[in-house]
Amino acid sequence: MSDVEKVAAVEALLFLYGEALSAEKMGSFLKISTQAAMEACSALAQQCADEHRGLQVVEKNGLYQLVTKPQFGAFLEEFVKESLKEELTSAALETLSLVAYFGPVTRAHIDFVRGVNSSFTLRNLLMRGLIERKMEKGNMYAYEVTFDFLKQLGIGKASELPKYEEYQKLRGQLMSGQGLEANVK
Repeated sequence: MSDVEKVAAVEALLFLYGEALSAEKMGSFLKISTQAAMEACSALAQQCADEHRGLQVVEKNGLYQLVTKPQFGAFLEEFVKESLKEELTSAALETLSLVAYFGPVTRAHIDFVRGVNSSFTLRNLLMRGLIERKMEKGNMYAYEVTFDFLKQLGIGKASELPKYEEYQKLRGQLMSGQGLEANVK
């Protein structure tokens, strides 16, 4: 893999992951050294700083994350406020359902089932107070519904959701890495 390809691969990985990621983990996944991953992160950070782009790479304690630049904060805050006033989108409802039935569930599992990056949708649901996240082993977050979500539905626990037990079987297959295609209708 060329240096240009490494930088592009790191950018794609940071975008998809959505949270802070270590150089070791990036290197392992991309089958490059930790040092090469760090160099690719530095090169990407330089490209984002030099070009007229809306994103930047931040590094803290050996973790790297792709974030929006501070100068766009005011307009992005307004965008988020407006989106919170709107009804939940079909993507948000789909994601919320996955968290309700499969939770606690990682974003990687949600992305796998949905087939798209869910970080913005999860962030929106977090801000609305419908889901919460907790650190899981391996520095990954697991998402689950909040008490407010349960109160809004008028139920005492997630297991009172319709067909909950049926979906728990699918959850077991998802978490064990087995394919879901045969069971999804």
